[in-house]
Amino acid sequence: MYGNEASQLLKEMRKKRPLVHHITNYVTVNDCANIAICAGAAPVMADAAEEMEEMVGIASALVLNIGTLNSRLVDSMLIAGQAANRHGIPVLVDPVGAGATSYRTSTVQRLLDELDVAILKGNAGEIATMAGSEAKVVGVDSHGVSGDPMGICQEYAESLGCTVVMTGPKDIISDGRSIFTVENGHPLMESVSGTGCMASTVVAAFSTVCEDHALSSASALAAFGLAGERAAVRGQGPMSFKAALFDSLDALDAQSLSAEARIRRIE
Repeated sequence: MYGNEASQLLKEMRKKRPLVHHITNYVTVNDCANIAICAGAAPVMADAAEEMEEMVGIASALVLNIGTLNSRLVDSMLIAGQAANRHGIPVLVDPVGAGATSYRTSTVQRLLDELDVAILKGNAGEIATMAGSEAKVVGVDSHGVSGDPMGICQEYAESLGCTVVMTGPKDIISDGRSIFTVENGHPLMESVSGTGCMASTVVAAFSTVCEDHALSSASALAAFGLAGERAAVRGQGPMSFKAALFDSLDALDAQSLSAEARIRRIE
């Protein structure tokens, strides 16, 4: 079930305490910073083009999240992404709301075209939209996908030459060859805004300690999902659940992750 591998990556990541540089949205920026700390990483939230080269130079991973999109951020994302490529650190793109507007979709495509992206992580509607499959996206939420999600994920990953992460009740991860599924998590994770953005932070943190980004992404989602399961036991509603999510990830130990990670490799 790959629990041992996931637990080892958790230990390595926490030992390294990687700096994860975010250019992200103002709705969830504080949540992402705090979830990075709870996971065992260190966050920096910087989007000024003038400091991109220096900031990326001290980071171990870069998250580009288009949740609150504007042209200034796009310019900074491209500068940061190019610097990350020169420094050899993984770039994660979170295509929030891709498919909702043509500007969002075209911006994600530009990032994919102009940068060497290591991980593209989105919900089913966002990934299907970018892959050219029929999907319904309302705002930033996915409302259904036509076709086989595993096939879409694997074929799109192969065409991009990167790892594609499709989140949902069952997370699907593929690098174009292997397919992993992760079934950790809880429905309450959809009751508060920001869990998708936070998941991207955790995935980026794990990517810093494993070059197999399909495995590292699956491990990260198992850890985050397991924290959600534990938070659901403690939380009485959306807000108490959210607080418990941070506490549960902070308290998650490698032994528990090894025993309770529900990761499967399909092929």
